[in-house]
Amino acid sequence: MASVGEHGRRSGYSKKASVGEAVEIFQPPDLRRVTVLSKADWLRIQDELKGVNRETERMRETTMQRKALHLQSQEVVKLWPNTIAGQRQKKLEAKKIRDQIEEEKRKLMDAEEAKYREQKRKEAIEKAKSQLYFQTDRVKGLHRALLLTEVLKEREAQTELKQRIKSATKDADKEFLEMVKTREGEALRKEQETTLQKKLQRQAIAEDLKKQMNEHELAKEQQKLQNKKEGEEIQCLQELYQWEQRMESEHQASQKRDLMQAHLEHLTSRDLIRATDAQKREAEEERRKLFLSAKQKIMQLRKAREKELFKEAQLRREGIFSKLTATQQEQAASEEQGIAKAVAERDAKQAMLQLEEEEKKAAMLKSIAAHRDFMKREKEQRDKITEQDTRDSLRAKREADRIFSEKQQLKARKIREDERKLRDYNAAQLAEKSARLQRLREYEREFEAKNAELSAEEEHKFQEYSQHVIGAAAVAKRNVFPLYKAAREGIGGGHGPVFGGVRPSYQVQDRTGAQMPKYVSGVTESIKKLHEAVDIQNGKRRLGFTW
Repeated sequence: MASVGEHGRRSGYSKKASVGEAVEIFQPPDLRRVTVLSKADWLRIQDELKGVNRETERMRETTMQRKALHLQSQEVVKLWPNTIAGQRQKKLEAKKIRDQIEEEKRKLMDAEEAKYREQKRKEAIEKAKSQLYFQTDRVKGLHRALLLTEVLKEREAQTELKQRIKSATKDADKEFLEMVKTREGEALRKEQETTLQKKLQRQAIAEDLKKQMNEHELAKEQQKLQNKKEGEEIQCLQELYQWEQRMESEHQASQKRDLMQAHLEHLTSRDLIRATDAQKREAEEERRKLFLSAKQKIMQLRKAREKELFKEAQLRREGIFSKLTATQQEQAASEEQGIAKAVAERDAKQAMLQLEEEEKKAAMLKSIAAHRDFMKREKEQRDKITEQDTRDSLRAKREADRIFSEKQQLKARKIREDERKLRDYNAAQLAEKSARLQRLREYEREFEAKNAELSAEEEHKFQEYSQHVIGAAAVAKRNVFPLYKAAREGIGGGHGPVFGGVRPSYQVQDRTGAQMPKYVSGVTESIKKLHEAVDIQNGKRRLGFTW
C-alpha cells in the first residue's frame, strides 16, 4: 500500500512538473501585431472562400418572397365578388345557367320530336305491312276475283243497257241522256268540291308553315340580339383585361429597371473583386517564376551528376570485357584437355556397355520365364473374371426380363385404361349427339307448331278480310262466286285437298306438266252450290244484310 501511495505521489509530482513546463513553453500573442476583423469582414472573407455571393442570394430570396406574396394575393382576390374577375366569373356562371336551361328546352323539344318521329315511323311501318300484305299472292288473287266480279257486273250492266237501248223509245233515250248528264254534273260537282277542299287544306298548311317560319325568324333575331349583348360584355371585359395587362407590363418594366440597377452595382463590385484577384495572381506569378528558376538549377545539377555516373559505368564495362577475354582463353585450353579425357572415357564406356549387354541377355531370359508364369496366372484370373461376368450378365438379363415384363403389364394396363376412357368418351359423345338430335327434333316440332300457328293466324286474317270483301260485294249485288273460289281454304292454286294449310296441285306424268282436272258429279256439284248459297246467306246475316 505504501508503494502504491508513493507511486501516486510521484505521478502527481510528474504531472505538475509537465504542466509547469507547458506554461513556461506557451507564450501569449503580441496584441500590437494581432489584426482585429469586424463581423461583416469576417463573413465576407468566409463567403469569398466558400464561393458564396450574398447579394445574389439576397436578390433571389427577395424575388421568391415577392412571388409568394403575389400568389397569395391572387388566391385572396380570387374569392372577392366585387372585382373584375369576380364579375366576369358571375357572368360566366349566369351564361352557363342560361345555356343549361336552353339545353333542357332543346332536350324537351328533341324528345317531342323523337316521339313524333316514332309515331310517324310506326304509321309508316303499319302502312308498309298492309302494302306487303296486299302484295301477297292470295290477296292478289282475291283482288283479281273482285275485279272479275266488277267486270262481270259491268258486263251485265252493258248487256242490260244494250237491251234497253234496243227496246227503249226516243223519250226514254232523252230521259236516259238527262240522267247521264245529271250523273255527270253530280260527279263534276263532287270533284270540284273535293278539289276546293284540298286547296283549302293546302292553304291552311301553307299558313302554318309561314307562321312557323316567322317564329323561327323571331327566334333568330332574339338570338342575334343576345349574341350582340354578350359580345359587348365580352368587349368590355377584354378592354379591362388589356388595361390589367398594361398595368402588369408597367410593373414588370419597373421591376426590370430595378433589377438592371442592382445588376450594374453587382458588376462594379465584381470588377473590384477581379482587380484584387489580378493583383493576387501577379504575386503568385512572381513566386512561380522564382520556383522555376530554382527548379532549373536543380535540373542542371542532376544532369551533371548523370554524366559522371555514365563515365563510371563505361569504365566498369571495359573492365568486364577484359576479364571475359581472359576467361575465354582459359576455356580453350581446358577444352583440349577435356577432349583427351573424353576419348579415354569412351573406351571405358564401350567395355562397360558390352558387359551390360551380356547381363541384359541373362536378365531377359529370366524375365521371359517370369512373364510366362505371369501370363499363365493372368489367364487363370481372366477366366475367373469371365465366368463371373457371365453370371453377372445372366443375372442382369433376368432382371431386365423382369423389368420388361413389368413395363409390358403397365403398358397393357394403360392401354386398357385408355380403351375404357375412349369408351366413356364415345358414350358421352353419343349421349351428347342424341341429346343434340333430341333438341333439334324439339326445335323442329316447335318450329312446325309455330309455323302452323302463324299459318292458321294468316288464314284466319285472310278469311276475315275475304268475308268482308265478299259481304261488300254481295251488298253491291256483285257475282260473288269468283270471290268464294279465291277465298277458299288453303294456300296454292291446286285442285287437291287441304294438307297442312296448303292446297296442292297434282300434275300428269308427261312432259307437259299440266295439272290434273277435278271431276265432280252432278249431285256433289248441286250439294256444293247449296252449301255455298247457305254460306252466302250466313255471311250476309253476319254483316247485317238480308236479301
